[in-house]
Amino acid sequence: MNPKLLLEEDEMRALGYRVIDMIVNHTANINDKSVTNQKTREDLESMLREPIPQTGMSPHILLDHIEKDVLSNIMHLDHNRFFAFVPIPSNYVGALADFLSVGFNIMCCTWMESSAAGQIELVTIKWLTDLFKLPDNAGGLFVSGGSMGNLMGVLLAIRHRKQKGKISTIYFSDQTHSSVHNAIKILSNEEVKFREIPTDQAFKINVEQLHTTIQQDKNAGFHPIGIVANCGTTNTGTVDDLSAMAVICQKENLWYHIDAAYGGAGILDERQAHLFEGTELADSMTVDPHKWWFQPNETACLLVRDTSKLLDIFYMMPEYLKDMDRKNGEVNFGNYGLQLTRSFRAFKLWMSLKIFGLDSFTQGVKHGIDLAEFAAKEVKKYKNWTVVIPPQLAIINFQFQPPNLDLEQTNLLNKAIIDGIVASGFAMISSTKLKEQLVVRLCIINPRTTEEDIKETIRRLNQIAIQQTANF
Repeated sequence: MNPKLLLEEDEMRALGYRVIDMIVNHTANINDKSVTNQKTREDLESMLREPIPQTGMSPHILLDHIEKDVLSNIMHLDHNRFFAFVPIPSNYVGALADFLSVGFNIMCCTWMESSAAGQIELVTIKWLTDLFKLPDNAGGLFVSGGSMGNLMGVLLAIRHRKQKGKISTIYFSDQTHSSVHNAIKILSNEEVKFREIPTDQAFKINVEQLHTTIQQDKNAGFHPIGIVANCGTTNTGTVDDLSAMAVICQKENLWYHIDAAYGGAGILDERQAHLFEGTELADSMTVDPHKWWFQPNETACLLVRDTSKLLDIFYMMPEYLKDMDRKNGEVNFGNYGLQLTRSFRAFKLWMSLKIFGLDSFTQGVKHGIDLAEFAAKEVKKYKNWTVVIPPQLAIINFQFQPPNLDLEQTNLLNKAIIDGIVASGFAMISSTKLKEQLVVRLCIINPRTTEEDIKETIRRLNQIAIQQTANF
């Protein structure tokens, strides 16, 4: 008996048209939806838990079920007023590219299997290395996210700078992303240690303290091998002094990894160009297009100054892949990273840039930076609200500070304000802590967000703040 795992052509078209209609309707009408939509685990268990189905069902009935019980119970990370964490604004062209890639089942692993896909990945990576002014022999590959990019960057530092028999040290700031801490958990051992360096009042790494700690470690017999710099922290959007850190790396022969997962797109705004001086000196860099480059998720990349450094670690050619290794200039991306089977992630960014052009991306980035400045002005209009740190790369942190409350009470009050607006569904906002202050944090990178979205969000925050103050 032949298993039926195919639909008829007419069925495929009808189903595809309906899915496209669902996506278009979502995109066109997202501003009218609640940002936050979620049920309890108990509710979802009753709605979605079932034994594995032994027989199939109508795909249209299933899509009805998906619309009702799945898509209505998610947060919309692409909503105009999703300001929490780092939003994923996405774009329709990127979604179509993903659809095509999956529909044609493209595996961007070896040149023999996907030569055009491999070439597009090479082209797209070249566009990015040129933007960051890396040398002509720079390259890289697309990976699942910033976490994977940072893991590989730290791994490159260890493999290319570690000396046998010496305890190696890698340095980063107290504002470094949690993905670097996860890399530490995975890669740290008796021979590799990590040093967290405090930041200054602007939340930049203290370069003087960094230099001092490196010298102290050398004097103690350790072997410094690398630095992780922040190019747009998640908390505040802060960019470390990249040039000063590059000088230290060159002097001490350290691997220089820059985490530009969030802030890297800021280089498109010429007003921010001074912040990015030093990116051209990186040995490796994480860039995350599913953040501020407006792509669907799982679209990140690792850029490297010298592509051969990736091959030194990851190249492998077992007997069952020998036919793929033709050594004639072809590029097998399966030899450049941890994944052998890998999707065609570059297609999303390539297709979006081809259709919209870099100028549109630049305007989108500038729009976010301008809206964060606008938000700061709006916050200052309301009594007892304070901008804790000036906006940086489309991130703003502020706090409601009524008189006669201590630090703990103020923090609890601001948490209640955030909980209130999230519960309302009007906007999704998250908090963070800056030197013991719990603050309201907005990350404003969606090109569809308007000044009115910002004004109304802050007005509602103030309204909730006044209501909640009575409880303190």
